[in-house]
Amino acid sequence: MTGTIDLFRCIDDGNTGYIKEALTRNANLERSNPEGQTPLLYALYKKQLPTALLLITHGANVNAQDTVLYTPFLYAGAQGFATVVAACLEHGADFNIFNRYGGTALIPAAEKAHLEVVQLLVKAPGFPVDHVNNLGWTALLEAIILGEGDETHAPVVAALIAGGCDVNLPDKKGVTPLAHAQQLEYPKIAALLKSAGALAA
Repeated sequence: MTGTIDLFRCIDDGNTGYIKEALTRNANLERSNPEGQTPLLYALYKKQLPTALLLITHGANVNAQDTVLYTPFLYAGAQGFATVVAACLEHGADFNIFNRYGGTALIPAAEKAHLEVVQLLVKAPGFPVDHVNNLGWTALLEAIILGEGDETHAPVVAALIAGGCDVNLPDKKGVTPLAHAQQLEYPKIAALLKSAGALAA
């Protein structure tokens, strides 16, 4: 048995041994379940990271979107799966495929303070660090507006600044990152922004 349905079952059972055997028989890695998930994305939803890494190294598509517009790369970024994000970057991650909010892998990673993922993505050649999602927010804005403040998100803001993000790119109402930080009373984040040349308006 080497079909995709068997791969899903083995992922459910945590049967890595059979998955390895199926891969030696050229199992189809791209046929999807009713939710549009390939075995790779399904493994990530199940938090089976070793299996996901195994599938990636055997050529599974890291850019295949499911019905809610997640790809393995986008989902790994949003969940903070840094080892999987790194593998996706090495295996053709497409920076021009976006989630259902029109965002990149970086934006939810910044919001959720997945620092290692943020550091990986801002260093990736050609990654759009200043991409604006459907809400009108960049990763920097989302880290400030939806983040948890200085203690949790100041390192994320520092990483975004180090990665070359535009500290003066405002939201669609014209409010800058520094203005948001000041309004939310995040002094550490405000200080980081000021040191990088941010303007309040």
